[in-house]
Amino acid sequence: MTFTVAIIGRPNVGKSTLFNRLVGKRLALVDDQPGVTRDRRAGDAKLGDLQFTVIDTAGLEEAAEDSLLGRMRQQTEAAIAEADLCLFMIDARAGVTPHDQHFADLLRRAGKPVILIANKAEGAAGDIGLYDAYALGLGEPIAFSAEHGLGTSDLYDAITAVAEEIAARRNQAAPDEAGMAEEAVSDEEAERGPLRLAVTGRPNAGKSTLINRILGEERLLTGPEAGITRDAIAVDWQWRGKPIRFYDTAGLRRRSRVEGKIEKLSVADALRAIQFAEVVVVMVDAALAEAQRADLNQIFEKQDLHIIDLVAREGRAMVVAANKWDLVTDGKATLAAMEQAIERLLPQVRGISLVPVSGRTGQGVDALIEAAFRAYETWQQRISTARLNRWLAEMVERHPPPAPGGRRIKLRYMTQIKARPPTFIVFCSTPEHLPDSYTRYLVNGLRESFGLWGTPIRLHYRKGENPYV
Repeated sequence: MTFTVAIIGRPNVGKSTLFNRLVGKRLALVDDQPGVTRDRRAGDAKLGDLQFTVIDTAGLEEAAEDSLLGRMRQQTEAAIAEADLCLFMIDARAGVTPHDQHFADLLRRAGKPVILIANKAEGAAGDIGLYDAYALGLGEPIAFSAEHGLGTSDLYDAITAVAEEIAARRNQAAPDEAGMAEEAVSDEEAERGPLRLAVTGRPNAGKSTLINRILGEERLLTGPEAGITRDAIAVDWQWRGKPIRFYDTAGLRRRSRVEGKIEKLSVADALRAIQFAEVVVVMVDAALAEAQRADLNQIFEKQDLHIIDLVAREGRAMVVAANKWDLVTDGKATLAAMEQAIERLLPQVRGISLVPVSGRTGQGVDALIEAAFRAYETWQQRISTARLNRWLAEMVERHPPPAPGGRRIKLRYMTQIKARPPTFIVFCSTPEHLPDSYTRYLVNGLRESFGLWGTPIRLHYRKGENPYV
């Protein structure tokens, strides 16, 4: 049986530290500064023989509904509604605050089972706050230390008792349907895992807005402020029966402009999401491209080009999404200019798909997902050794390699050593003398002959052994 647990509490009481302990990884960003977590993040938790979904949430604060803090609180309230059980954390060293009292009332009104955790209870400094916690009326508090693991066995016992109650309620409500649904999902996942798709770009490019539009709900925190997203948030979804796991990432600014520890952690988390993704959607500003259409060198910001080059060097499949397309007046001319600029400025991903989209209206969403699956299929394509060597012989005959010092470089044999991305080795006589221009000739030939458009191609050379040595 699976169930969902939400970790709730004021800012800086240790919610993300507990989340990381339960999932067994440092997934959530942790810092002494309050308010680091903004979006709600889900993870697969394990505690003894218990397995469940745990949700890390932003710290509960009272604020206006349309403010950033108000929107963060709405995300937390959504997590409470989604959860089967809430872990309400207080800071045992700070004691019970008026905010703790207010949000304890909110949890009581939600009608969900609540386990009260007095965190940071190690040492005598936490004793007073532990005794104060009884005044919240949420039962006996668990003396806990998320940092050191103190109280883990007590937490296990408390969650186990609630899990048994949840299971009993579900069996009474629908004894057959729940098991059938879980079995169907597991069979689907066993057939093939979800496509890991990361959405990246500069700050305020509309990444979270686009994912919300695709999902059809306000799952991710959005707003006019730049840099709202900090954690790389994973969200599961299905498109035409195909499972996808989206990763919303923090905006990537130029390295010289990255300031403060939190932003550095956010950028590192975004880069890690790119490294583990299979397909990366790089979002660029189509309205800016239209304004700079006359100069191909200015259509894309330098940071956009840097991000695309970074993804290519990581060897990920890639799609470029031209966002804010609803603001473009001359779509045909703008799209042609953007494609021409990509061809000229990004030869390393020649033929990459450029898809006009609008996160605000939903325009182009299906075309973007289709392009992502096409890029994924190209990225994992394999070519037989026989086909490669026939192709290599034709390429050498059409344009022989140079002959430094009067001795022709011989390309003897070629094979593909891996996919994801397509990686090839050519055995030749003196690879150190082969110019970069000839490598570009071979890579472009691979794209044209085998349809490897828009995916990074890695071509290595290896010197063959001399049998007479």
